[in-house]
This record gives sequence, structure tokens and C-alpha cells, in this order.
Amino acid sequence: MGAIVSYIRGSLAFCCYFINTLFWVFPIFIMSFFKLIPLSATRTLCTHFLDFCASAWISVNNIIENTLHPFKLSVDGDTELSTKEWYMVIANHQSWVDILILQRVLNRKTPFLKFFLKQELIYVPVLGLAWWALDFPFMRRYSNAQLKRNPKLRGKDIEITRKACAKFKSKPVSVMNFVEGTRFHPSKHSKQNSPYTHLLKPKAGGMAFALSAMGEHIDKLIDISIYYPDKVPTYWEFISGQVKEVKVHMRISEIGDELRGDYLKDRHFKIQFQEQLNLIWQQKDQVLTEFAQANHREEA
Repeated sequence: MGAIVSYIRGSLAFCCYFINTLFWVFPIFIMSFFKLIPLSATRTLCTHFLDFCASAWISVNNIIENTLHPFKLSVDGDTELSTKEWYMVIANHQSWVDILILQRVLNRKTPFLKFFLKQELIYVPVLGLAWWALDFPFMRRYSNAQLKRNPKLRGKDIEITRKACAKFKSKPVSVMNFVEGTRFHPSKHSKQNSPYTHLLKPKAGGMAFALSAMGEHIDKLIDISIYYPDKVPTYWEFISGQVKEVKVHMRISEIGDELRGDYLKDRHFKIQFQEQLNLIWQQKDQVLTEFAQANHREEA
């Protein structure tokens, strides 16, 4: 009986999310054409309208969550946020559900959250064009083999990042980066020989280039740790009501000079930046360990 209820709940939630997406994507599509007009005033107006639509889209998603598959969301740490600040947001990555949690926690409390996406995701039906219209930065990674075959590609991904982030200087924004580069899995953790208990090794490049491109506009870092007490859920498990609780810890810090520099050409800065990120990751791993220990005590 429980499985049937979960199936009905999940199917209904999926339909509601799909309808809500179509409803908001339509005006986003229309406005994206006006955004192509080469006038700064027009583009600024379009950007504000598009971000309004996107925030409303997420707000309705949150209503669907609360109605069809409610769960307990516990948030602690630094929770004083502002829609008038520029933020760099980093988080551990375990599931596609992470994105829904981040949107739930930050929507309308910070500027609209924009993710670094793989270039291939621009071809996702409906959503790809919406992400493009909303100025989500698309990243294109080149393998070592590709760079050997065509050395001219070296540095291209960095330039793409800089161009994408340059758009964020005119209006406050929250730029999200999953610095692990992929979702956590025990096999990946073992293959990396990661020094962290709950995390993969952080990759500094994308974050460093984004901070460099944004310059002094972005001055605050939000470090978010997401913990699922039962198990890391799939998207279906989440929308079908199988997630009962999610715990989130937030830490806000100033982005100091030690995180600003030329990551590509300055070797000393590159090493220093990676060391700073490793330190942040050590602290995050400790937070997740404390969550896990508290959960074990509750279950005992």
C-alpha cells in the first residue's frame, strides 16, 4: 500500500513540476528574444524580468514540495542573507536533489541562484534554452587528449568562464559551483583516495576563474553542507515523499585577497588557492561528520 501511495504522490508531484516549468518557461522564452537587442537598458530590464520569473518558478516549486511531499528542513549556521549582495556559493554534491535543496534554502533570500552547467546541458529540451536565457554559465571542459590534438583549445574553457561571469557585474547574483566536479559516490571516493570522509577532492579552477572574472563585485562566500540523515535520495525518492528530513549548515565568510589572483599564470597563487579550498573542505567534512554522529545517537 505504501508503495502505491508513493507512486501516486511522485507522479502527481512530477506532473505539477512539469506544468509549473512550462508555465514559467514560456515568458522566459519570449523575453529571451528581447534580450538579444543590443541596448544595455533593454538587456538590464530583461534580466530583472527573467530573474523575477525564475524566482517565482522556484517559489511555486517550493509550494508543491510543501503540499505533496513535505519534509523537515533544518538549517543552522550563518543565515543572515541579502538580495543586494553578490555571492559565490559552494556545496557538497551527492544527488540532483541537492539543487532543489539549495533553491529552497536560498530563493528570495539571495539574488537568484545561477549554476555552472556542462556545455552539453544547453541541449536539454526546454530547460537548456531557459538556462541560457537566465545567463547560467555553461562550462566546456577539454580532456588532456583533446588538448594534445589541438593545443589552441588550451585556455578556451577559462575564457568562456570569464565571459559568462562578466554578465553578472551589473546586477547582484549568486553564482553556484559544485567544486567536487561530480556527485559523490563511494567508488569515486575510493578511486580518488580522497582524504575526506564524506567528500571528494575539491577542484579549484572553476571557482578561481569565476572570482577572477567577477573582480571586486563578489565579496562573500556561502559554504553550504547538505546532509541526508536516512540516505542520499534519488529525484524520484524525493518527489514521492520518501525523504523525511534534510539538514543544512551554512557558513558565510568574506572573500579575501588570498582568494583573488591569476590562477592560470601565478603558480604561487594557484597553490595558495587550492590550500585555502582544502581548508574549507576539511571544515565541511567535519560538519558532515558531526551531522552523521548526531544522527547515529538519535537512532541508538
